[in-house]
Amino acid sequence: MGAPGAGKGTQADTIKHKYSVAHISTGDILRANVKAGTELGKNAKVYMNAGKLVPDEIIIGMVEKRLQEPDCKEGFMLDGFPRTTPQAEALDKLLRKLGLALDAVVELDVSDEVVVGRLTTRRGCKSCGEIYNTVSKPTKVDGVCDKCGGPVVQRDDDKEEVIRKRLAVYHSQTAPLIDYYRAQGLLITVDATGGKDIVLKTLEQKKANQ
Repeated sequence: MGAPGAGKGTQADTIKHKYSVAHISTGDILRANVKAGTELGKNAKVYMNAGKLVPDEIIIGMVEKRLQEPDCKEGFMLDGFPRTTPQAEALDKLLRKLGLALDAVVELDVSDEVVVGRLTTRRGCKSCGEIYNTVSKPTKVDGVCDKCGGPVVQRDDDKEEVIRKRLAVYHSQTAPLIDYYRAQGLLITVDATGGKDIVLKTLEQKKANQ
């Protein structure tokens, strides 16, 4: 868990390779199901095309199917899900059904101002998806991807006014979720303002002491 720009994707990618666990992003699952034209994907596309949020039962159905794939047998990591208390309750029910359980819920804690600073300087390649930052990881040639030569641009949702709206939604939805998992003794809060290696080391130490 963490606000937009807290570093969830960065940490998830590192943990996935270091510990050989399946990285489950509901956004990725959603896009894959829509692209493959599955029944779940078709149902989700109706809502997406109408600009509405995909209902929890469709997301949970996708997660249930994903958790039963072979690469999840050695462990899995959920990225960006659940986002609300009803989703967390539905996930608990699903995990009981599958005979599984969460052993930790990680909250990457970072201030709104740090998030705004990180995201307004983030850029992405339109061709290959490589991520850059105008401060910490600039392209060698302005606006040109180092990897593939494609155009590097700022996403519309990385503009300050949009970021602040996304943060407001995150805080309103996530505050109850933090309390929900704290009450279960699962929550590990990590200061995510440092470099990615420091954040991971802190997380590993806190998990060992959980």
